[in-house]
Amino acid sequence: MMDSDYAKIFSGNNLLGKRIAARLREAGIEAVVKDEAESARLAGFASAMLDQVDIYVNNDEETKAREIVETVRKNTQQS
Repeated sequence: MMDSDYAKIFSGNNLLGKRIAARLREAGIEAVVKDEAESARLAGFASAMLDQVDIYVNNDEETKAREIVETVRKNTQQS
């Protein structure tokens, strides 16, 4: 297996993923959002995973990023 400088910190709903990505940017963390459905759509293919995204961050920022993910999830559940 190849070593990576990035860690997956979220996999799930596109809407929640956008909220998390925005909070990460506010905290100065650059996230990579992988949206297979959007990539497939742009390439002219259909996708069964219409609402799923993965978010990756640099390994150095993983701990702080995971805290942000948990905070956003808790705030979303309380709404």
